[in-house]
Amino acid sequence: MTPHSDAPAGSPVAADSAVLHDLVMHQLDEDQAIEVVSIPLAGISSIADHMVIASGRSSRHVAAMAEKIASRIKQDLKGSARVEGLPTADWVLIDAGDVIVHLFRPEVRSFYNLERMWGGDSLSPAGASSAAH
Repeated sequence: MTPHSDAPAGSPVAADSAVLHDLVMHQLDEDQAIEVVSIPLAGISSIADHMVIASGRSSRHVAAMAEKIASRIKQDLKGSARVEGLPTADWVLIDAGDVIVHLFRPEVRSFYNLERMWGGDSLSPAGASSAAH
């Protein structure tokens, strides 16, 4: 059973979650996101099946990645995604239902250190520090 829905594993909803996750991961790769981490949430939290955390080189890069992901979800999957944080683009949240994406500028990401909160230090990107700059 997927935690975000009442549909059994292997159902169209579960498949949609995997397709959505694959689309997000592919787009982040295409957009040259930095230190991409995917945290499986199935069985841990009912908020989503996956949480994806990535960094951009600048606020402009973060905003562009967020807009592309939201656009691809709408065009390719006929879905919708709620996007928050675009005006400053220090930390942009994309809520696409079964996949939640956090996009950060590197210094903001290291300050909040979501990887440690959700998955322990083993998920932290190589060289990431929790120290504030």
